[in-house]
Amino acid sequence: MSEIAEFIKTRRKQAHLTQEELAKRAGVGLRFIRELENDKATLRLDKVDQILRLFGHTIGPIPLKRDLE
Repeated sequence: MSEIAEFIKTRRKQAHLTQEELAKRAGVGLRFIRELENDKATLRLDKVDQILRLFGHTIGPIPLKRDLE
């Protein structure tokens, strides 16, 4: 499971929200929440960001750790 999918699922459960409740609060469809939590390979980032913002987070670039050799 991707870090974002795992994060959202964990935060949803901590907030005692069902997938339906989260979808309604975030303004996205239930199907989108299900696909996100099931780690679908392609998702709209604007919708992912809508959900993350409910939990006080946003999407942003994170540098990859790479060897300089």
